[in-house]
Amino acid sequence: MRANKFQRNIFNYLGEDNDNDVSLRNFIRRKNKKVKKIVGVPHPFIKWAGGKKQLLEQINKYLPKNFNKYLEPFIGGGALFFYLLPNKAILIDNNEELINCYRVIQNKIGELINSLKKHKNEKDYFYKIRSIDRNLVEFKKLSDVERASRMIYLNRSCFNGLYRVNSKGEFNVPFGKYENPKFCDKENLLAVNTVLKDIQIINGDFKECLELAEKDDFIYFDPPYQPISATANFTSYTKENFNKEDQVRLFKVYEELDNRGCKVMLSNSYNEFILDLYKKYDLKTVHAKRAINSDASGRGQIKEVLIINY
Repeated sequence: MRANKFQRNIFNYLGEDNDNDVSLRNFIRRKNKKVKKIVGVPHPFIKWAGGKKQLLEQINKYLPKNFNKYLEPFIGGGALFFYLLPNKAILIDNNEELINCYRVIQNKIGELINSLKKHKNEKDYFYKIRSIDRNLVEFKKLSDVERASRMIYLNRSCFNGLYRVNSKGEFNVPFGKYENPKFCDKENLLAVNTVLKDIQIINGDFKECLELAEKDDFIYFDPPYQPISATANFTSYTKENFNKEDQVRLFKVYEELDNRGCKVMLSNSYNEFILDLYKKYDLKTVHAKRAINSDASGRGQIKEVLIINY
């Protein structure tokens, strides 16, 4: 395919003499970083089960060359968002505490950093902070900054950096016993604050994107995965688990966005149900190292699937 004038200028800048899509995307990313005046390289401020940081190199090969705005309805840790650094973006998640963190970093970064500095890497203190959500009256007295500070602290100090809640919505991961957990990464938090300027952040269901997505927008779905076995069923990001019916509901949203002319990518487990559900789309296999499984045979390098419509 012959490069257009814009692409030829980019390849000349990069010293490329062929039509290299990955180089094009990397150039645009660097350009966005310069426009946003980002000094440090931002990365997820919170650990999230199934995070995509380790898969970015594989995912990069399948990203669209260009798009209007970026939407991520299961933002989680936001690894792909922080990798792309899009100028226009809408971030959505139904986890109220997670979205509160994003909003506080966006609007009250100084207060958050000051609050995070006060936390202690001590077992008794950890359980004291964790227990606050057992008393809803006390929990509701927390300010949005205190809630964000609590969530980041617990996430960085708990076992395996895991975010998990029970059926009552109570955080239930034990103390991690780390020597020096970094629950106040000031440099990265400031970089994240810069990236989030002018970004729309929504607490809601993934179907919210149907009200916001337009032709040529890029939507990336990274939902809780369909379990590949009875022991690999982690979906406890909120008190409402993500079940098979939700996967079908998500498929219908994917179809609608496809019909609308959007560019859509979805990650999920390499699972017969998922492969059959999305069989009319382009399925790409990637490999990830996963550790959240009570069965040791389900850990290590496993196959996952990327589903794209472009």
